[in-house]
Amino acid sequence: MISTLLVANRGEIACRIFRTCRELGIATVAVYSDADADALHVREADTAVRLPGAAPSDTYLRAGLVVRAALAAGADAVHPGYGFLSENAGFARAVQDAGLVWVGPPVKAIELMASKTRAKELMAAAGVPLLAPVDPAKATADDLPLLLKAAAGGGGRGMRIVRELAELPAELTAASAEAASAFGDGEVFAEPYVERGRHVEVQVMADGHGGVWALGTRDCSLQRRHQKVIEEAPAPGLDDALRTRLHDAAVAAAHAVGYRGAGTVEFLLAADGRPYFLEMNTRLQVEHPVTEAVFGLDLVALQLRIAEGEPLPATAPPAPNGHAVEARLYAEDPARDWQPQTGALHTLHVPGEPGLRLDTGYTDGDTIGVHYDPMLAKVIAHAPTRTEAVRLLARALERTRIHGPVTNRDLLVRSLRHPDFLAARPDTGFYDRHLDALTTAPDGAGPRLAALAAALADAAARQQAPGPGPARFGAWRNISSQPRTKRYRAEPDGTEHEAAYRTTRTGPAPETGERVIAARPDRVTLETGGITRHFDIAVHGDKAYVDTATGSYTFTALPRFTDPTDRTEPGSLLAPMPGTVVRLADGLTEGSVVEAGQPLIWLEAMKMEHRILAPATGTLTALHAAPGLQVEVGALLAVVQDAQEEPKQ
Repeated sequence: MISTLLVANRGEIACRIFRTCRELGIATVAVYSDADADALHVREADTAVRLPGAAPSDTYLRAGLVVRAALAAGADAVHPGYGFLSENAGFARAVQDAGLVWVGPPVKAIELMASKTRAKELMAAAGVPLLAPVDPAKATADDLPLLLKAAAGGGGRGMRIVRELAELPAELTAASAEAASAFGDGEVFAEPYVERGRHVEVQVMADGHGGVWALGTRDCSLQRRHQKVIEEAPAPGLDDALRTRLHDAAVAAAHAVGYRGAGTVEFLLAADGRPYFLEMNTRLQVEHPVTEAVFGLDLVALQLRIAEGEPLPATAPPAPNGHAVEARLYAEDPARDWQPQTGALHTLHVPGEPGLRLDTGYTDGDTIGVHYDPMLAKVIAHAPTRTEAVRLLARALERTRIHGPVTNRDLLVRSLRHPDFLAARPDTGFYDRHLDALTTAPDGAGPRLAALAAALADAAARQQAPGPGPARFGAWRNISSQPRTKRYRAEPDGTEHEAAYRTTRTGPAPETGERVIAARPDRVTLETGGITRHFDIAVHGDKAYVDTATGSYTFTALPRFTDPTDRTEPGSLLAPMPGTVVRLADGLTEGSVVEAGQPLIWLEAMKMEHRILAPATGTLTALHAAPGLQVEVGALLAVVQDAQEEPKQ
């Protein structure tokens, strides 16, 4: 019987596992890096053990260090969560060799599925349908497009789509380098890339007594950089025959490797409906809550009971009920190549409505750092029908208050309301086709009115009477005045807004004609065209966060006049985020001639690799970046002098 469990992970998955442990009466142990010393998962655990350092390679990825932490804390079992060491056979073996219970599949199953190439061989022998591999050395134009994939690991790392044969050698090199950096294994293989394919998977749960459950299907087709963004269960639009075929293939895969515990068998569905095996994840998936919602199960509780030797509670799983949709809330800017964002998270509040679930590793006042995945939370909606679940989730996200770094919240809302998604036509090319439209700043009066509300709230705050006791507001001036103006820059699109109003005997009067019903430092009510709207305002430093019933806005207050000397030298390549330089273009030195759009510098931050491109064709006149260099946001990496510019004297 497990009495004390160490979770070899961090963030929302650690918090989620702790929740089940509390319900089962199991004591919990967290591990944490120096960067996570004040993290939510550390605060929620009964005991916490420090792993000195900040980078994953120094902390959460050190198997021996984590095992010693479990022993030191008196744990008798280890749950790996997902990511980090969750699919590392050596770690699983070390846990068991230390006399601890491993809450995961057998070491042999992990080893067999660790290599995607080996996994495909096993699945072929088990009769599971596969895409035919392509030898990159013999690939021709007829084989295009190709998908390059890392043989080890997952999460989109080491994956590249190749559409031009001339690009294949460079993309192979890049994919191999990224795979080696992420997983310590640079093996890459190629297979046909299926245009407009769907990513559909089957959750399996197996015990040590020969029982295997296939817990329905999930669709995870909406992805960015080959990483999932929105998932749902069951996968829509599949007929009974196809569902049965996928379930049977997943069960066969589990039996083929003697599986035990929670696992996921992933398939690619071509446009003609034919399924192909992709891989088997030998761990709990990020998107497991949608399966839990539909089947009314706690998959972590099942993992723990199976690890204790218990069989599945029945020969067949419970009947599914309704539909569930999950959205991953990331601190990132989708309009700027999905750049991760960092900084203080002042507020994170998701409405607590029936049918909604929030899994998160953050709370108000936490800091989003540079070392780990930028996912803030998962929001899950469950309802009797898909339409109701999608609508509930979109509305919950729309009403969510997030004060801090830029997030993908608006993208999620627009994605859930996009006609293709509403019509249950998801595919992996969704964001390739629709990203520009989904990230375009909205038209209409919304941003302007929000900026006006921020200005009126600022004016009310300035008139608030000082002194001890309850806050009260002074009167507006009893005489007319010249218009007062305040300038704001909307984040993240950079659009500027100027709010102007006069002070009158009856209060502030906007120059644009709105009627001010109420104006307080934290709430403004405006009436325009006979419609009354409420605006909730929170100010942190120079940022004003404005939340409304139909959306939220972030503004940076601007000075009345712009400093004309505040300029960046043309051609400067600045770090778009804090991170580490992992490599430079081959032969890149000062004096190199570069082409517009050519990748020059690769920067890694928050588990993602970003390319810094040449802004123009010209000459590299300065190079400050070098592999291994850690940089802050805005750091000058290099300077390219445009070939059309006059040389500097």
